[in-house]
Amino acid sequence: MYIIKVKGKAKIPDYIQLRDENFVLIAYFRADRPLKDLHRYGLESKETELAAVIAGLEFGKLQKLEI
Repeated sequence: MYIIKVKGKAKIPDYIQLRDENFVLIAYFRADRPLKDLHRYGLESKETELAAVIAGLEFGKLQKLEI
């Protein structure tokens, strides 16, 4: 799974994208909102680890998600 942080413009907030091994979009959520429904993506009980990864992401840099 891959993760990328997308910079918002003006009133559009920053977003996080989760993509599978084929780079198909599987999740899209606001970077500033609490993480929920992570069980859909196989990331249940990893909220704190994912929040730490999101905080350290640079905008526009695709990164392999390994938590």
